[in-house]
Amino acid sequence: MATQRMKRGVWAGIVAGVLLIGAAGVFAFSLGKYEKVKASNGIVTVPVAKLADGKVHFYKIEDGGKEISFFAVKTADGSYKTAFDACDACFKAKKGYEQQGDKMNCKNCNQKFAIDRLGPNATGGCNPGYLPHLVNGSTISIKADDLKAGARYF
Repeated sequence: MATQRMKRGVWAGIVAGVLLIGAAGVFAFSLGKYEKVKASNGIVTVPVAKLADGKVHFYKIEDGGKEISFFAVKTADGSYKTAFDACDACFKAKKGYEQQGDKMNCKNCNQKFAIDRLGPNATGGCNPGYLPHLVNGSTISIKADDLKAGARYF
């Protein structure tokens, strides 16, 4: 009788553990791809250490009830790129971009853009909206005013 109760207790524990892990996974995916950031003294900072993996990292800042999204990435040559997660051509679809290897892919029209070529000379059309930044040692600094200027995309 005691052995039967122990078996039931073990199985109940296993089922509870599986359910807990499943719920945690669903919660993690519901957070989305964006990390929320805030401006301090008119500047948003992103630690360069977060970008060491060479993967695109997506961020969101709220301004007057509007969420403005952007991304930052370290390129193969060691430089850093920042851009809005939207463009002049497809922003109304509100789909943004995804990384595909060394390119950013527009999730609306499927055009691809080399990450190492993003910047002030790659603007207009479906290019990710250029977002100026400065690298200050261990952080990338982006002016909140520059982020607000991209609010039209969102």
